[in-house]
Amino acid sequence: QVQLVESGGGLVQPGGSLRLSCAASGIMFSIRRMGWYRQAPGKERLLVATISSGGATEYTDSVKGRFTISRDNAKNTVYLQMNSLKPEDTAVYYCHVNIIRDYWGQGTQVTVSS
Repeated sequence: QVQLVESGGGLVQPGGSLRLSCAASGIMFSIRRMGWYRQAPGKERLLVATISSGGATEYTDSVKGRFTISRDNAKNTVYLQMNSLKPEDTAVYYCHVNIIRDYWGQGTQVTVSS
């Protein structure tokens, strides 16, 4: 079955960096568009970034120039490099793929605070 396992979250000071990883299994990873979403406390889950099978990327405006999504098809893994982190980036970050329906990982907590 489809499994998405995120890692790499944690506590970081404003201006710091983190790299999130999402290891996928049970799918033909190389042909799938992958995405990262985030959900802050009391708010809806929102799209952060996506990467197509061909490597084309899209970002929500609030992270453009700070976050970079990438993929390693040999490792069935998608990454989210987050730089210049701000307190408003604090959220649970989820990996996503849609294959007929939505699949989500368990989420990884990112907290940006001094």
